[in-house]
Amino acid sequence: MAVPEGRGASAESVVRPAPHRWVWYAFGGRLPERNRGWVLHDTTTRTWWLRHVARMLVQLAVPIALIMLLLPASWGLRAACAGGGLALALFYSIAYMPEATENRVMKAGYPAGTATEHRDRAGLVRQQQESERKRAASAKRAARYRDRLGR
Repeated sequence: MAVPEGRGASAESVVRPAPHRWVWYAFGGRLPERNRGWVLHDTTTRTWWLRHVARMLVQLAVPIALIMLLLPASWGLRAACAGGGLALALFYSIAYMPEATENRVMKAGYPAGTATEHRDRAGLVRQQQESERKRAASAKRAARYRDRLGR
């Protein structure tokens, strides 16, 4: 899916949201229009999956705190319940990571598939750069080998 002209990451400035807005965003809220470019950056940068996990951990902080504070049980059982919930939430969050990030991008006003397309394109660019680097290193090794043989 092509990104319309003027709607790509390069056409928009990346304005990071204030901390209170980021918390709202982490809980699934929509950010103001000025943060639109940042949402795309947040969901397509190289560390997009770590950012997703960080948002998920922020979301889980409230229920885990409530379990640890209010569950009428020993601290060991409270910790076990919180840990089990965390593990289950992490499993589901990672399983639906691409869909969740696409939903965030769509909330920011981009067409469906934009984040995946940007990540795929960036991956291809990285692969091409890596191939070029390996080709140059191979040519350098071959030149050194030829020089050693005197050819």
